[in-house]
Amino acid sequence: MTKTVLVTGCSSGIGYVCAHALAKEGFDVIASCRKSVDVARLNAEGLYCIQLDLADTNSILTAVEAVREYTGGKLFGLFNNGAYGQPGALEDLPTDALRKQFETNFFGWHTLTQAVIPMMMENGAGRIVQNSSVLGFVALKFRGAYNASKFAVEGWTDTLRLELAGTPIQISLIEPGPIESRFRANALDAFYQAININNSRFESDYRAQQSRMESEHSTNKYTLPSEAIIAPLLHALTAPRAKIRYRVTKPTHYMALCKRLLPSRMLDRVLAKGG
Repeated sequence: MTKTVLVTGCSSGIGYVCAHALAKEGFDVIASCRKSVDVARLNAEGLYCIQLDLADTNSILTAVEAVREYTGGKLFGLFNNGAYGQPGALEDLPTDALRKQFETNFFGWHTLTQAVIPMMMENGAGRIVQNSSVLGFVALKFRGAYNASKFAVEGWTDTLRLELAGTPIQISLIEPGPIESRFRANALDAFYQAININNSRFESDYRAQQSRMESEHSTNKYTLPSEAIIAPLLHALTAPRAKIRYRVTKPTHYMALCKRLLPSRMLDRVLAKGG
């Protein structure tokens, strides 16, 4: 039987690339996007795509019902990918902006995952793959909201893995470093909405951040294309024993090593260079 996988955040970048790749590998893919125009575009490209806004509980539950109807309740995989980054120093960040970050990057994932687990349990098999980040285990300044949401995803996933022990469901984390996508452009929009640059002691830092986010392509030499996530995702969905963590890009491996070996204050000095 063809296995069905639901992928969130498919309008561009990792979600878009992975949804098409999984379809080519023979999976029955249910892609999802927040905006109806993107849903229509992906359907026109041959994917089955539904509307799902991770910041809207009703939208999530409506999408789950569409998944249940489409699959007959036989969903095998979930790739939690949809997310965005809210830049800004924590002292400048309105609490509502932090709440908004968590609604999409964390609470929406919880609501969706909680809703599909019963289907996987009934079917006797399931894979949940979480697209986390290197910023889920190390922090960078001016990324506090995103850091907090991804740290939460990591702890939540580790807990769920313990609770799923002995069940037919496996859960894995993918931890990418710099990946070429629309992430910077979306972060820039969030930045303009939430941060008052002129009234901050970090104004000069923000101006530098603007230049980076406005750039069409990343200047980080270690940046990989979105296609770099395909192989670990396929392994997490198909291996008899999926890995707990898949680290992608050299910076992620380097930071994992630094996190394990360096004293906290020395690690701070390393991380301060990445702000």
